[in-house]
Amino acid sequence: MGIRQIRPFGDKILRKKSKPVDVVDDRIRKILDDMADTMYDTENGGGLAAVQVGILKRLVVIDMGEGLIKLVNPEIIRAEGVQEVIEGCLSMPNIYGKLKRPAKVKIRALNEYGQEIILEGKGDMAKCFCHEIDHLDGVLFTDLVTEYASIK
Repeated sequence: MGIRQIRPFGDKILRKKSKPVDVVDDRIRKILDDMADTMYDTENGGGLAAVQVGILKRLVVIDMGEGLIKLVNPEIIRAEGVQEVIEGCLSMPNIYGKLKRPAKVKIRALNEYGQEIILEGKGDMAKCFCHEIDHLDGVLFTDLVTEYASIK
């Protein structure tokens, strides 16, 4: 496994739209493993999109304390309610902001073996799904911030 360099805010790749993965193979699984290692190597990392390590593929890893989730081609298929959240980003250390996200989302994706999965997230997990899927479309949380916040 390997630790990859996280692209910082201002890197033009963060604004690019990621391309769908056609085949989930060993190469894709290696990227997902490296992304997980990279996320775990950071402080406060709950999710990471492939674009954040310079790869324009629709890949995401998430661990919000309930175990590692590896997602290929994730998409939101339903969103409900509204919650005000505070978000940060591994590409923007020490920057936090308040914004609104759905309170509950349902997503469809492939797992690391190419099998379709449907997941639901509420609260922080819904926030994380939305944040990471936004990355795949070149959207940063700072685009949605209503007020910047300080975290102590």
